[in-house]
Amino acid sequence: MTETGDPVALVATLPSGQRLFGLDLGTKTIGIAISDERFLIATPLVTLTRVKFGKDAAALIDLANRHNVGAYVLGLPINMDGSEGPRAQSTRAFARNLAPLDSRPILFWDERLSTAAVTRTLLEADTSRRRRDEVVDKLAASFILQGLLDRLHLAARADDPRRL
Repeated sequence: MTETGDPVALVATLPSGQRLFGLDLGTKTIGIAISDERFLIATPLVTLTRVKFGKDAAALIDLANRHNVGAYVLGLPINMDGSEGPRAQSTRAFARNLAPLDSRPILFWDERLSTAAVTRTLLEADTSRRRRDEVVDKLAASFILQGLLDRLHLAARADDPRRL
């Protein structure tokens, strides 16, 4: 597993045409979002119902293979004070367990308030509780991934303001 804190360095290592997967790891589900090949837009893809790690990892790797994914972006649930609690430790453990099964790089991305922001948006859109439950995890994954993509966009712009 390659864990990098620098998304620009991570993307620079990927072959052309590959995409990123954004993951929102929950206790019961895994929300998955995918980037476009230019790393500009995150799109919600699917929500996997968690069974046990081996099956979850196999399903994730299969999806990554089918969608030409070059790296994973795992939302890291950091506490508001910047500390890491049990959920962050669980996310890091998931990454450690996934690493021997898949050589794709893994990047952790601060996901503070991602689910809350998505839920608030869905409530404002008057989305039913059942529909919110169906989409919140993959939308949270999209929110997480879009944050990273926006960071990439800003970095590219800082390097060459005419580029974007």
